[in-house]
Amino acid sequence: MQVCIAKDGVLRKAAKAVDLDDFDLRILDILQRDNATPQREIGEAVNLSAPAVQRRIKRLEESGVISANVAVVEPDRVGRPITIIVEISVESEQIDLLDATKATFAAAPEVQQCYYVTGEADFVLVVTVASMAEYEALTRRLFFADPNIKKFRTLVAMDRVKAGLTVPLA
Repeated sequence: MQVCIAKDGVLRKAAKAVDLDDFDLRILDILQRDNATPQREIGEAVNLSAPAVQRRIKRLEESGVISANVAVVEPDRVGRPITIIVEISVESEQIDLLDATKATFAAAPEVQQCYYVTGEADFVLVVTVASMAEYEALTRRLFFADPNIKKFRTLVAMDRVKAGLTVPLA
C-alpha cells in the first residue's frame, strides 16, 4: 500500500491511474495551459459540445485526475523572490516519525513542493521565502526543532529557468 499526504495534511492511500481517452487527454492539455478556457472553446478545439466537456471535466475532478484549479503566482511579484531547494536527511525512517515529518512539511506554507525520495537525502523541498532571515526562521522551525532531522543541505536558486506542474500527456 502506498500512502500520500494530501494538501490538507491528511494521509491517504495513493490512487490508481484512471482510464483516459483521447478527448480527456486533449481537454487536460488545454486546461493545463489555461484552466480558465471557456468550455465552449474547449469543445470547439476537441470536437465535443460544451455540456459534454463539462461532464468530462467534472468526472476528471471527481476521479482525482484534476486535483486543483489554481492561479500560478510569480513569487517575486508578491515579495517572495528567493527560491530554495532543501535536501533533508532523517535519523530514523520509522513510519510514525516519517509521517510526522511529512505532515509538518505539508503544513508549512513556505514549502511549495515536498518529495520523499531515494538516494543520499530522504526529502527534497522547494521553498519560497521573502528573505534569508525568513529562511533562517524556517530552518529553526522545521529542521532544528525536529529531533529526527539529521542534517539538511540548502541550495539557493540563482535563476528560475522553468517552473511548472504540467504533466506530459500521450
